[in-house]
Amino acid sequence: MSPLLRLIGEAGGGAAIGAPNRPPLTYTELVAQAHRVGATLRAAGVAPAHRVAVVLPNGPALASAFACIAPWCAVAPLNPALKAGELNTHLEGLDAAAVVLASGTPAVVRQVAAHRGLASIELIEGDAAGAFTLDAPHGQTPAAAPAGADAVALVLHTSGTTARPKMVPLTQANLCASARHIAATLRLGPEDVCLNVMPLFHVHGLMAPVLASLASGATVHCAPGFDALRFFGWLEAARATWYSAVPTMHQAILARAPRQRARPAHARLRFIRSSSAPLPAKVMEELEAVFGAPVIEAYAMTEAAHQMCSNPLPPAPRKAGFVGPAAGPDVAVFDADGTALPAGAEGEIVVRGANVMSGYIDNPAATREAFHGDWLRTGDQGFMDADGYVKVTGRLKELVNRGGEKIAPLEVDHALLAHPAVAEACAFAAPHPRLGEDVAAMVVLKDGARVDERALQAFVGRRLARFKVPRQIIFAAELPKGATGKVQRTGLAAALGLLR
Repeated sequence: MSPLLRLIGEAGGGAAIGAPNRPPLTYTELVAQAHRVGATLRAAGVAPAHRVAVVLPNGPALASAFACIAPWCAVAPLNPALKAGELNTHLEGLDAAAVVLASGTPAVVRQVAAHRGLASIELIEGDAAGAFTLDAPHGQTPAAAPAGADAVALVLHTSGTTARPKMVPLTQANLCASARHIAATLRLGPEDVCLNVMPLFHVHGLMAPVLASLASGATVHCAPGFDALRFFGWLEAARATWYSAVPTMHQAILARAPRQRARPAHARLRFIRSSSAPLPAKVMEELEAVFGAPVIEAYAMTEAAHQMCSNPLPPAPRKAGFVGPAAGPDVAVFDADGTALPAGAEGEIVVRGANVMSGYIDNPAATREAFHGDWLRTGDQGFMDADGYVKVTGRLKELVNRGGEKIAPLEVDHALLAHPAVAEACAFAAPHPRLGEDVAAMVVLKDGARVDERALQAFVGRRLARFKVPRQIIFAAELPKGATGKVQRTGLAAALGLLR
């Protein structure tokens, strides 16, 4: 049997997936649905080695599609908000066998899929949360044999320092290991209910709220997305015992808390989890004061199937500003030569374990750069204290971490340079009071050309997702360059006096 099917099948018989104003899908129903999905996929010619793109809105259908398709082939969930060019780039590298869509899917998604000649599989939702059938073209119907532990079950795109995203393959064994690590860290059980407000085309939402819950017999209650105005109503209706979010979401929730008639501290929350970006100590303190529940900060990355470190639940100590000790895999700090450093010494954080990918898809150069032996390099700088707690002090890469969304500056450069008035462009990370970082850019215009900031932002917005559009564009006569002529992206915010 597929390790993922075994993971879910052994979890229990209660409610598996819920959603606002809908009856839940039980574990028994979820497992039976997964077997029907497998038969449909095999009848449509989808083999274990194939990749299937899934473009669905956030919610229970996407959570269920992940759980039901991943045992049979590689699932590649994509953000339906991507622009046509971005979507085409993702699908081109993915080499998908088919794409799963639902009624109401944006026309641009269907157009790009048709242009690429992809077979479309229609997902038809049922009444219960997460219940669905697949309408796929039928061929011969071979036995619906699931994929094995070493088969790729999930493919996610991660932005790098180039415009073309890297593809992270995570096997069934990787996913099962990570789900069990998260469930053990959070001591999840059948009595737990997670309110999921995270997008399910990212590893955070897929692994912590969804798969860790399903690995422990708990319920994941899937909201249609994050909405601070509706959050407290969802929390109460679901009788949630926890939720996981990025710091910007926590801040938005805190902003709404004073307007609630009933004190949020009366909620059933057992704990609150934060991941995907550094959590300010003040936000942690305010969350605990408002909800009367401990806040658990975790450290994660896509290539490690999410969780690497996590602060533990009480009564074990939690350290504000630290991401906790290793929480499943091995974690260490290396110098530039790949030598392990002692406690207190700052270097690059590295990780290895059953949850860690073996390498990027079709990118041997990036794979070589990503590892010291069998240790995955996180690209983050930090140290480990005498108690084994890790503190992240900075990033070695140039990625912009916009509230947990990782943005490659070079991709923004390319979008800016497509404008006929732009001669040179350099995107970079600028501090932001809520998001931690946001995208800014310096632009040099062609001689005699004119364009203002708002028009250039609108131009980029037609090519890239909204969160990648520079919040601030600075016009200059020339870009700062080093001795070799390379643009000095690192330190540009400080040089421009934007560190405030």
